[in-house]
Amino acid sequence: MKNPTVAYVAGAIAVVAVLGVLRLKPWQNKSGPTPIVSNANTAQGPTVSGEPQEVKVGFLPVTCHLTCPVTDFATRTSKANHFASMRFTDFPTVVDALKAKRIEATFMIVPLAMKLREQGVPVKIVYLGHRDGSEVIVRKDSPAKDLRALRGKTFAVPSKYSNQYLVIRALMERQGVAESDIKFVEMAPPDMPGALATGSIDAYFVGEPHAAKAEMDGTGRVLYYAKDIWPHFISCALVVHEDLINSKPEVVRDLVRGIAQSGEWAETHRVQAATLVAPYYRQKEKLLKFVLTTPPDRVSYRMLTPTDEDLQKIEDAAVKSGILKNDVPIKELVDRQFIPKDIKPANIVMPAKSGGPS
Repeated sequence: MKNPTVAYVAGAIAVVAVLGVLRLKPWQNKSGPTPIVSNANTAQGPTVSGEPQEVKVGFLPVTCHLTCPVTDFATRTSKANHFASMRFTDFPTVVDALKAKRIEATFMIVPLAMKLREQGVPVKIVYLGHRDGSEVIVRKDSPAKDLRALRGKTFAVPSKYSNQYLVIRALMERQGVAESDIKFVEMAPPDMPGALATGSIDAYFVGEPHAAKAEMDGTGRVLYYAKDIWPHFISCALVVHEDLINSKPEVVRDLVRGIAQSGEWAETHRVQAATLVAPYYRQKEKLLKFVLTTPPDRVSYRMLTPTDEDLQKIEDAAVKSGILKNDVPIKELVDRQFIPKDIKPANIVMPAKSGGPS
């Protein structure tokens, strides 16, 4: 006869084992497929609590936001923080998510961040997303050589709160084109190339790759590069809710470090960067490679510390256009404490064959 005490102990051990398996839920793979990357420079150890943090970071599928998915990919295996990119297609939805705190960090057009701050939304700019990387596109058969030729035409911009809108207004003023001479419409960036092809609009000013798509499709051509209108042009910045800054400053520091290192890596690994982000963007790798290499200075991921001069120039244009009612003090808008002094490229290991993350 079996010893009842032994049987009881064995049964108890079995129950504990089963409960452990149920708690871990191994059938739910929350981290997705096994990543093919290491990034020793980004992971800086666990947070004060000792537990890894996952922070959702908003982005649009534009190359101004390229460092967001790169940082997502680079931190998937981090023992500290995973910065999970959350894809949006328009800025109003981004604003709603940020206000509702479904996300606490996001890439956003700078004038819109200023507007939110003016409205009392506690957000701060902690880093820039890029320099340059936007173009004015007209139909390929358009005879236009400047904005004067677009009088009476329909011109799409991502938002009236975009720096593209402010820059084009400044150029109109220089060329003697009145505000009423051009009909501006707001449009989601992914919709612009198709609208140009069908004749719904005559021109648009947007971040890449939505400008280059019209070029590659043979329906549009570049009228102006942003860098030729406004040297070192800024469209978007990394914006963080103050609640996250105050409650988890080291997480914010790790995020900014990761974005900075991802940008430095992308600057010298442009073809690989296109391969890596294509699945995140849900766009063709060929298009992204074209954007990042033709010409190579079409968009830059260096010099991304926001200066007072940068932001004041944008703010002055926003006040002049009526987007902002009053000046927003720059010291209340920007927080540079998290920017690393020494920016090293992220140590991203790409797979032997093309494909990027699954």
